[in-house]
Amino acid sequence: MRFLYVAPRYHTNQMDVMKGLVEQGHEVRFISHYAAIIEDYSYVTPIVLGYSPLYKLLDFLYVKVIHRKDPTAIVFKIQHGFPPMGKLRKLICEFSPDVVILRERSLYSMAAYHICKKKGYPCILYNQNPLWAPPAKTDLVHRLVDRCSPKVRMTPVMGSKKPGTSIGTKDYFVPFVTQPQCAPDKRKYFMDETIHMLCIGKYEIRKHHLMLLRVVERLKDQYRIRLTLVGEATNHFQKEYCEQVRRYVREHNMEDIVAVKTNVARRDMEKEYLAADLYVIPSTLEMASVSQLEAMSYSLPVIVSDTNGTACYVENGVTGLWFKDCDEEDLFGKLDDMLRDRMRMLHMGAAGYRAVAEKYNFETYYDTVMGMRERILQEHLY
Repeated sequence: MRFLYVAPRYHTNQMDVMKGLVEQGHEVRFISHYAAIIEDYSYVTPIVLGYSPLYKLLDFLYVKVIHRKDPTAIVFKIQHGFPPMGKLRKLICEFSPDVVILRERSLYSMAAYHICKKKGYPCILYNQNPLWAPPAKTDLVHRLVDRCSPKVRMTPVMGSKKPGTSIGTKDYFVPFVTQPQCAPDKRKYFMDETIHMLCIGKYEIRKHHLMLLRVVERLKDQYRIRLTLVGEATNHFQKEYCEQVRRYVREHNMEDIVAVKTNVARRDMEKEYLAADLYVIPSTLEMASVSQLEAMSYSLPVIVSDTNGTACYVENGVTGLWFKDCDEEDLFGKLDDMLRDRMRMLHMGAAGYRAVAEKYNFETYYDTVMGMRERILQEHLY
């Protein structure tokens, strides 16, 4: 079959999906708005289509002039950027996909959906809004957006079942995919009698590197520990924050227990996971992250914020621990709780590895997507 993806960028959380599709003999075309510096094209090389000339001008004015001091301005294009329509139409129609997966309810995806709908190509909306959610808004703008977007939706975020929430009749939970990488009996732990902690995330304030450093500083005299920070630092905002992190490490005499690494290629990440004993993801405002799943695939226990959209991948008390979002004291308590019992850490790492093998595999993803496609065709949900 022919699978078409249209998304802002070729994200690492898509890697194992691409691998599964290609290895099963399917043809994949991935159209992206832009390319990031750290991407892995082992299985699929995306077509970076970019934006229309008009939008490029608007984006320059918005990012470089009006909001030049705002580090979040660069994400404006994800929702509001629009494509060169002629080129997009040609790429879609010449490929003639059997299923199309469009990321977000954005102008870019609406343009792609318009083309696909006229041709009768079944489309699925992919976003990271929770499966369990309050009723959709019904004002004019939201009704127009819904009308211009695919009717069937998939999300890797479960959300919480609570009063006022429900699951849409055309919504599906499709978790991130990863492969079991290293079973607990195939790897080493606590090398040099030290507990090695790993944290992966872009060097942005919301990732809470500094909070984690403060916690580690309080724990370093009680436990033999080391921390490795790995993250992207490509734009000037990220580089400035990364320098803040490095400066904290220097000024607090933590260079012997903290390593700060930037822009590590995906192919080199395996040795980081294998060198670790515990994975910590302290970030806030995290709609969905795949790194805790990757850590579990290497048999690592995980500590994650309770508001992380994919915290549900970590079973609290079984494969890891949740801490209260933005709560430094609670993060300290959970880390202290974890570090004091190495045998418990090993049991959690093994449980995480089993969960990856049983729940977060390509077959689950593929079967669900095929079921969604069949429903679109049968019920004419174009």
